Amino acid sequence: MSLASASALAQTKVTQDQVVEHYADIAHAVYQDSRITAEELQKKIDALVAAPSDQTLNDAKQAWLHARVFYQQSEVFRFGNPVVDDWEGQLNAWPLDEGLIDYVAADYQHELGNEGAVANIVANTEIQVGNQKVDTSKITPELIADLNEIGGSEANVGTGYHAIEFLLWGQDLNGTNAGAGQRPYTDFVVGDACTNDNCDRRIEYIQAAAQLLVNDLEWMEKQWSSDTSNNYRQTFLADSSTNGMRKMLFGMGSLSLGELAGERMKVALEAGSTEDEHDCFSDNTHNSHYYNEQGIYNVYTGLYKREDGTLLQGPSLHDLVAQSDKDSAFEIQKQFDVTRYEVRQLVYSAEKQGVYFDQLIATGNTEGNELVNSSIDALVAQTGAIERTASIVGIDSLNPDTADHEF
Repeated sequence: MSLASASALAQTKVTQDQVVEHYADIAHAVYQDSRITAEELQKKIDALVAAPSDQTLNDAKQAWLHARVFYQQSEVFRFGNPVVDDWEGQLNAWPLDEGLIDYVAADYQHELGNEGAVANIVANTEIQVGNQKVDTSKITPELIADLNEIGGSEANVGTGYHAIEFLLWGQDLNGTNAGAGQRPYTDFVVGDACTNDNCDRRIEYIQAAAQLLVNDLEWMEKQWSSDTSNNYRQTFLADSSTNGMRKMLFGMGSLSLGELAGERMKVALEAGSTEDEHDCFSDNTHNSHYYNEQGIYNVYTGLYKREDGTLLQGPSLHDLVAQSDKDSAFEIQKQFDVTRYEVRQLVYSAEKQGVYFDQLIATGNTEGNELVNSSIDALVAQTGAIERTASIVGIDSLNPDTADHEF
């Protein structure tokens, strides 16, 4: 549905309170869909474990890819809402030193000085990182959560979407050439047909990671639910609508500028490094970036397409801007549309031309580099439109997070 169809909602004047409450409704819906798709992923992982085959492994991969569509749209709620920002590292931390989890290639490149980078929990019933010795004989959700950042390294990530991604795809050993990870389904076969050893413990690990993911998403869904008392939603809505609007706009601007344009695109492009690619094992980075951008768009327009295909719509920032200045509303909306189009070109490159993000960032790939730079430039311009929105609705000095990048 176009934004124009939704503007019928704005024929009567909308208020900041209504816009802020609808933002909370979208957050709840996005986390609910993330939980629903994580549960489907868990079922497909259980099916893989019960009957390992190329088909069941592929089904689990497809479920992971589908789950990412909705979770990536949630990241716009991270910046500005401490309850999300303090929590999300257990679900989406990256890049990770995957040798903490399972076997890796002999020439595996990891963070310098990270003693946990080759601990290989799957292969060892006890690991030692620095002075810390840990009993890993039983792999549980609690164990892998406790091992996050062991030894003080942020690269020691053992939980969340990317840990599961690594366990499904394995390392992507293709560098900036075509191809994703190629883990065989036999890595999940218990008995003599097991490849790369420790299949029983690899199964324990992926099931523990899937359960933890579901548990975490259930918790965050409740934080935004209107049916739960004493949760974050109540605190958020009890605050002034001005503070609510600031959180909305700061979240949009910070994801657009410091995180998406900076950490997720600029860093990888300037280094030509696949280690800094977001969904690096599966080569799903194009979609990861696009659905981050879609999440920003959702908050501005008040529109969100749910996992079941229904459309959630309500009072929006766009409505507030249009009530004050129709010309500015048109120009700001145009910039959002241009940015979504530019980021969509990364998806088109991957899905229609077979050239994925890790190939686009390769040193010497002038055309690919330009495509990524066009997305970065559009995201920077979009951040300007977000700051303009803030000014129109009465939010001064927004200062979105740049993550120390210069644009």
